[in-house]
Amino acid sequence: MNALSSSTELALFGGEPVRTTLLPYGHQSLTEDDIQAVLDVLRSDWITTGPKIDEFEEAFASYVGAKHAVSFSSGTAALHGAVVAAGVDQGHEVITTPLTFCATANVVLYQQAIPRFADVTPDTLTLDPSEVNRHLSSRTKAIIPVDYAGHPADLEEFLSLAERQGAVVIEDAAHALGACYRGRSVGSVSHMTVFSFHPVKHLTTGEGGMVTTDIDAYARQLRSFRNHGIDLDGRARQRTGQWYYEMTSLGYNYRLTDMACALGLSQLSLLTRNVQRRREIAQCYKDKLGSATGLCLPFSRSDSESSWHLYPVRIDQKYANGKRDEIFRALRAEGIGVNVHYIPVYLHPYYRTRFGERAGLCPIAEKVYTELISLPMFHGMTDQDVNDVVEAVDKVLSHFVAGAC
Repeated sequence: MNALSSSTELALFGGEPVRTTLLPYGHQSLTEDDIQAVLDVLRSDWITTGPKIDEFEEAFASYVGAKHAVSFSSGTAALHGAVVAAGVDQGHEVITTPLTFCATANVVLYQQAIPRFADVTPDTLTLDPSEVNRHLSSRTKAIIPVDYAGHPADLEEFLSLAERQGAVVIEDAAHALGACYRGRSVGSVSHMTVFSFHPVKHLTTGEGGMVTTDIDAYARQLRSFRNHGIDLDGRARQRTGQWYYEMTSLGYNYRLTDMACALGLSQLSLLTRNVQRRREIAQCYKDKLGSATGLCLPFSRSDSESSWHLYPVRIDQKYANGKRDEIFRALRAEGIGVNVHYIPVYLHPYYRTRFGERAGLCPIAEKVYTELISLPMFHGMTDQDVNDVVEAVDKVLSHFVAGAC
């Protein structure tokens, strides 16, 4: 819905809201072509383990510039597959960031390995290579940097650290499809790169994920792992007239369906446009909110280009006096579906209980967590949606932030 009025009284306190219906922080965008692509598969001979899987994987690998792309039923399943392919097992350690969704660390636990959390840089909020270096040990098997909000982590630094240690870099790029790092597409840089196709991402298959890699051995392991550890899939057996197969390792049923791949393939054709729209929205936020008192906008390094899965702003406590949560509630009351990304993983009750983690482990991540608010960011947003967000932010800041206009 469009803005209702220019009332300055906050909706939180009974005033008229900027919007009557909530604008979510993220949302899928589907076209009639997307819907038709799925219907075509439903009318075909194969609705899973069929030809659309190969088509989607080949097109995706080509898009990001990787040799292989292996699809999975979710981004978490893809992360799990990458950790297994990297050889992570009981007693190993994997270094990652606490400023991420819990799945990034959970997949390490699935392998009975130990996640080690290193702090983030204060600018991009991505994993800090110098902090990773402090945590390296003979038990380190992998490093999982996260491309936070769509901004690539400092990948070459992690590759250098991993080479020295004999570890594997598994890039969690769930936020970063379409992003660029030093002139290269995310998905073509790290040993393995993991993507998510959840509805709020740049491309959706409903649920789904992908691992890209240039290493043949990893691709073979990934394909087997998603199929129960079986060496030959059903379509290959039918094509060759064989019935015999062997389970050569312990795997999972992490396959993505042909229906989902058809949707992904259709959406892939619009990916460049969708990423560009997100960049336009980010630029609009920067132009209109860049001078707002008490608001710190996301930082981008000159050597990288974000694909803007999120637009996380920080409430400057110097002006807001610790009122992030009140500002959050006020923006929701105005019809702006803000969110917070993320609670540091080790502060979740499960991690506190299992590992005895306490506050103070990663001071920067913990500090920014108390300041972060994610503004709506998705390529289906209209110009009016963006203007509503800006109006609501200005309205709320003028009430809560000392010195705001």
